[in-house]
Amino acid sequence: MNGIWLDFERPIVELERKIEELKGLQGVEEEIQRLKTQAEKLKKRIYSNLNRWQHVQLARHPRRPYPLDLLPLMTQDFVELHGDRRFGDDPAVVAGIATIDGHRIAIVAQQKGRDTKEKIRRNFGMPHPEGFRKALRIMKMAAKFSLPVVTMIDTPGAYPGADAEERGQSEAIATNLFECATLPVPILVIILGEGASGGAIAIGLGDRVLMCENSFYSVISPEGCASILWRDSSKNKEAAEALKITAQDLKTLGIIDDIIPEPVGGAHMDFKLTAQNVKKAIIQTLDELSSEPQEELLTRRVEKFRKMGAVNE
Repeated sequence: MNGIWLDFERPIVELERKIEELKGLQGVEEEIQRLKTQAEKLKKRIYSNLNRWQHVQLARHPRRPYPLDLLPLMTQDFVELHGDRRFGDDPAVVAGIATIDGHRIAIVAQQKGRDTKEKIRRNFGMPHPEGFRKALRIMKMAAKFSLPVVTMIDTPGAYPGADAEERGQSEAIATNLFECATLPVPILVIILGEGASGGAIAIGLGDRVLMCENSFYSVISPEGCASILWRDSSKNKEAAEALKITAQDLKTLGIIDDIIPEPVGGAHMDFKLTAQNVKKAIIQTLDELSSEPQEELLTRRVEKFRKMGAVNE
């Protein structure tokens, strides 16, 4: 279990510990096999019946793969580009050019950190305005060279600090939305883990929006919602249920287009399989989008977002 597990995973952990204890003993092969079979059945039962808060926990799992974990497994020659050409470089946003099985693409992704030092350097995946402006710079460069854009979302939200507000946080997000609506190349959006608030939507306007199976996508985090509605952030579980923020919920509501399957137990269980699934989704979607005329692509993109939340009486 990678040394880290969630509360609902404890029954699985106990079984796996028993298996490890028996491995060094003689004549217990049948018992080990029985326990392995039992563990696999238990995994399938637990992970196929997760509630919304448990999906949020998996989306935030400390061992969940981030874009820089997946890109080397999916791309042949990723070249990272830095800076917004106005203020500086924001490490919370990773952007550049890469090739995926013959598809030359621009990539814009949000990156958290593993250890304390990297978490601080990348601001826990919360971009400043210069991060969003760097993202837009790369997107415009992609349009100049007719490259499709793939964005990867994993953020608790845009950084809410005073310095970010002074440098125009809301303006940077709004500008990205405006420019992405008419960017003349295909845009594919993938929510890898957390997709919260304006930090997510700033690079989330695209022709197709896909979610990994255990990711979530919401206008606000469950804790933020609970603090506003009930003045109590500990009601995050109730907020997650009310918000309907899982991939399955949003597919039903028509907010996203498709769900990328994860390994049993979550993406952190198998980085290679996760990368393989994400790569397959990217190639398939780009093949579909590349055949559409530019004018139809832009019209459908705008209409896709305009009809969200519409009510028919």
